[in-house]
Amino acid sequence: MTVHVIGGGLAGIEAANYLLRHGYHVVLFEARPAYQDNAHHTELFGELVCSNSLKSKALDNACGLLKEEMRHMGSITMESAAESEVPAGNALSVDRDLFAQKNHAKITSFENLDIVREEVTALGDAPTILATGPLTSPALLEHLCSLVGKANLSFFDASAPIVSKESIDFEKAYFKSRYEQGDESYINCPFTREEYFRFVQELTHAEKALVHEFDTQYFEGCLPVEVIASRGVETLRHGPLKPFGLAREGYPKPYAVLQLRQDTKLGGYFNLVGFQTNLTYSEQRRVFRMIPGLEKAEFLRYGLMHRNAYLDSPSLLNDDLSLKAKDNVFVAGQLSGVEGYVESAATGILAAMNLDRKLRGLPFQALSNKTMVGALVDYILHFHGKKFEPMNANWALIPSVLKSARIEAAQESLKWIDQFVEGLDE
Repeated sequence: MTVHVIGGGLAGIEAANYLLRHGYHVVLFEARPAYQDNAHHTELFGELVCSNSLKSKALDNACGLLKEEMRHMGSITMESAAESEVPAGNALSVDRDLFAQKNHAKITSFENLDIVREEVTALGDAPTILATGPLTSPALLEHLCSLVGKANLSFFDASAPIVSKESIDFEKAYFKSRYEQGDESYINCPFTREEYFRFVQELTHAEKALVHEFDTQYFEGCLPVEVIASRGVETLRHGPLKPFGLAREGYPKPYAVLQLRQDTKLGGYFNLVGFQTNLTYSEQRRVFRMIPGLEKAEFLRYGLMHRNAYLDSPSLLNDDLSLKAKDNVFVAGQLSGVEGYVESAATGILAAMNLDRKLRGLPFQALSNKTMVGALVDYILHFHGKKFEPMNANWALIPSVLKSARIEAAQESLKWIDQFVEGLDE
C-alpha cells in the first residue's frame, strides 16, 4: 500500500521511517530546493534550522524523558543524534550538518521509498502524513484554511547567530558549564555591570529586519533577544545572560554571562545560546561584537526571523491526529501545535503508528497521558482556554507527578510506552 508523507523535516522522516519499516511504499514529498523558505540551508532530510540542542539528557527532565520514550518507539532521529553528538554538558547537542547527513542517509536507504521534490499545494485522497512544519508554504496553508473552514494560527520564531571559535578572544572568554555539570562544554563571555548596560542600550535601539506582511505575534517560548531586552533592563540577566553558576575562581563575579554552545563535532562553530534575533545582519555584527570576547567575532551564520504556522488542533484534529475535515490526513510536527525538535519528531512517530492501525482496519489505540508524548498530544487535542499556543514537553502536562518522584514516573512511563508499542499489532 502507498502512503504519502509531506515534509522532510524531523516529524516527516520519523513518520516515513516507521511506515517504511512496516512494509509500506512511501512517497516522501519535499519542496526544497526549488521552494525556498529562507530558513533551511541544505537539501537534506531532517535538517535543524535553529538551535543544535535537543535539550536535556536527564531522565527526570521532561524533554529527556521524551527522548527516551522515542528511543523505545524506534526513533530515527535519536539514532542520528547519538552518532553526531557534541559536548554540551547535560544537554544532547549535535553537529547539525552531520546530524542531517545521518538522517538523510538512513531514510534514503529504503528501497520502498520514492522521493518527489516539489511543493504540495493541495491534499489528495491517498493516506497522508502532513508534516510540513512551521514553514508550511502559503499555498498549502491557504488550502488548509479552505479545507477546515478556520484560519490557521501563526507565530514568529527566530534562530541564533553562529560564530567561529577561532575568532573568540579567550583572554576574556572561558570554558565552563553551569553549576559544574561534569565538563566544560560551554564558552562563557562575562559582562561587567557597565558593559551589560551599554550592550542592552544598543540592543534595544538596534535596527530590526523588516517583517513584511506578517504581524509580530511572538511565541513566548522563543522570543528574539531584543524583545526580551525591551521588557526591562535587567530581564536578560534573568534569561539568556543569567550569570548564576558561571563565576570563575580568582576573577570578579560577572554581572551577566553569554554562553556559546558547540555547533559542530569538530568544535569550530559555536552558537550564541538564547540569542534568537531579528536584527539586520549589519546590526548583529555591530551589537553582538560589544559582547566581551566577541569584539572580532567572525559570523558564520546570522540570526534569522521566520514565520511559524500551526493549526488550532483542539478544534481541527481527531484523537488519532487525523483532520476532522479530511480523516485520511494525519497531522504531525509543529503544524499540530507542539513546539520543539524532539516534540515534533515524537508526533511523527505517533501519527504513523495511528495511520498504520487505521489502514490495517484496527481500532484507534490511545497512548496513556502518563507518558510524556501522550500528555503532550493530549494537550494539543484537548486544550481548553482562550488561545491555543504551541507547547513544549514539560512536567506540568502530568500534574499528578511530584518533583521528588519524577525518576519513578519516568520509569513507569517507559513501561507504558513498551506496552503501547507491543500492543499495536493486537
